Order: sequence, then structure tokens, then C-alpha cells
Amino acid sequence: MNKTKSTFEFLECSYSEETFSIDKPQRLNPKNGKPLLARYNLDKAIKTFNKDSLKQRRRDMWKFEELLPVFHYENIVSLGEGDTPLFNLRNLEKYIGIDELFIKDESNNPTGSFKARGLSAAISKVKEYGIKGIVMPSAGNAAGAMSAYAAKSNLEAKVFMPKDAPIANKIECKAFGADLNLVDGFISDAGVESAKAADKYNLFDISTLKEPYRVEGKKTMGFEIIEQLNWKVPDVIVYPTGGGTGIVGIWKALEELETMGLIDDKKPRMVCVQAEGCAPLVDSFEKGERFAKPIKNPSTIAAGMRVPMAVGDFIIFDILRKSNGTALRISDKEMIEGVKLFSKKEGIFCAPEGGAVLSATIKLKDQGFINTSDKVVILNTGSAYKYLDSLQDYWDD
Repeated sequence: MNKTKSTFEFLECSYSEETFSIDKPQRLNPKNGKPLLARYNLDKAIKTFNKDSLKQRRRDMWKFEELLPVFHYENIVSLGEGDTPLFNLRNLEKYIGIDELFIKDESNNPTGSFKARGLSAAISKVKEYGIKGIVMPSAGNAAGAMSAYAAKSNLEAKVFMPKDAPIANKIECKAFGADLNLVDGFISDAGVESAKAADKYNLFDISTLKEPYRVEGKKTMGFEIIEQLNWKVPDVIVYPTGGGTGIVGIWKALEELETMGLIDDKKPRMVCVQAEGCAPLVDSFEKGERFAKPIKNPSTIAAGMRVPMAVGDFIIFDILRKSNGTALRISDKEMIEGVKLFSKKEGIFCAPEGGAVLSATIKLKDQGFINTSDKVVILNTGSAYKYLDSLQDYWDD
């Protein structure tokens, strides 16, 4: 088999720093239930991972192969994920009063969301380990992406999804051949059923941050942002947060780039945006707590943000504090206003999560957290076309 340039060496507990072997599949640290993170030989990686070499490579996230966990090209399961556009929002710059405002538009990924990155990485590693079946709970977009990549790799796939998930996600799971199971309740309830199915059918559960590899795919957003900004670090990154894999991944990418000397020690102020009806991270961050408390009855139009509990809560809090960042809530009404403003000002039909970060950016500018001279990157994690059934009531005939 043809070897990649991966320098993946071991897994490290995000809480205790205990290390684990990569010779077999791992999920959480069995001693404390905390996420494991992939670690690489960065001294070796920098020999081939540099500004010039990256220009000559394939046009997807797997160009960053030294810092991805797959050892053989034959095991990479790709549908062309990554290499999404980053561009100036010229009209919104003037409207909000920010000199440099950029969007990283993840709706251009396969299956229409950033979830493609994490599932490509996780399922590629699943394939490399020889696992034949996978299962996961999902609020919607992750299930669609998982189903697509499972189909590509001929894996058995079971999905557990809340009954009120967007219809587009339900249809795409069925189209890709996954076994879709609808659950009364929230994604946390779907998670319980997913764990039961994993044990019953001997499937590998790839829930958010409960295995080490989805975050590795998500971190390529961070690599791309820096490369697309000509290796300059922005002042602020505003990110919609449900399970939190994306914000953890972007920060991980920045730390790896800094260690390799490709960027200096400047870090962006990271902003965690949650829905007003489901904001466990914001609630606990404001109180200075180390761990978040689950939300009992989460409610929001943004399915990807309707996550009552984040496994990586303490990791996210550390990121916000280290970066002098912040966390804030956005109401569903503000999300829709953001979606409409994106559409009318920039021609981007973003998911409610994208509307949330735009409204958050306006609010942060008004509060003085964001300055006029700041270079700001906001993330749109998916396409509004996946939410048409939820959005139709917010537009006049």
C-alpha cells in the first residue's frame, strides 16, 4: 500500500494528558471519560509541510496529510471535502463598520456542510482499522455526511436522529443507504440509543468528540483559513457551537502551526456562539465554571446548535480564556435576521447557524469586543437549502 506523509504518533487525553496507543481503535479515555486528541511528530512534519509545498498539492483537505491520521492513501475516503472559499464580505464590512470581514463558507462541502470534513477523516480511519460498521447520533447534517461517506466506503451505517430534524437530512440518509432511526427527544436521547446499538450490533460509535478523528478533519478549516489569509492570523474568529468539534479543531490547527513555526504566537480571540434556547457553554462560561451543565429542554431552529451537552466543554472554555475570547447567545429571531442579511447583502443563503454568527458579530461590534480595524473571520457551517422546511415560515408569501 502507498504510504501517506502522516506523522501521527499517539493519542493524548485532553484532560489528564495520559497517552494512548494508536495500534487499535480508541474512543474516550476509559478512566475519566474525556476526549482523546491526536498528536503528531511536528519536527518531522515541518520537513515537508510548508507554505511552498502546500501550493502544489491536491485541492481538498487531504493536502494537509502530514497532520492527518491516515497512513495509507488507499484508506482515504474522500468526496472532495475542504478547499472551501474564504472571501471578503465587502457589503457587510460597510454595513457593520469592520474594515476586514471574511466568511469561510463551508456550505460548499459535499452534503452541504462542514460535517463532511470530520466524517471523511473519521471514516477513513475506521476503514484503516478494518471496522465494518459504524453508528452515530446526529441533529441532522452529520448524519447526512456520515451516510454519504459510509456509502463511499461500503460500510454498514446506523443513524439515530431526533424526529424533528430537518427533512433534508432524513432523506439524504435514506438515499445514501443508511439505517435511519428516528428518536423521540433530543440529540442526547439519540446518543443513548446510538450507544446501545453500538454494543448490540458491534458497531463503532463515532459520536462528536467521543472518538479522536472527527476533530482532525474539522481542524483543516483552521489550516485553510491561515493559508487563505497568506499565513496571517486573524484578530477574531466567530464560530457557531453545538458539540464544539469545530472550535476545538481550529484552535488545534493554530497550535500545530505555531509549534512548527509557520505562524507566530498571536492567536485570534475565539468566539463561541450558541442558541438562546440551548446555550450550556455560554451559561457555564459566564459563571467561570470548568464544566457545563446539560440543558433539559433545548429549543432552536438551528438543528446543529440544539446540543444540550458538549463532551469537550472544558476544552472550549480553556480556548476561550487563553484567547481572551467570549461566548454569547443569539435568539432564533436574530438568527433569521442574520440569514436574511447575508442573503440580501452578500448573496449567501446560509444556514441558521451562519445567521447566528453574523448577528453575533454585529452585537460584538456594538459592544466594543470587535474593533473597526480588526480582521474578523466568521464561519458559515452549512447551506440554508438543508433547512427549507424550518425556514419557510419566516418569509412572507
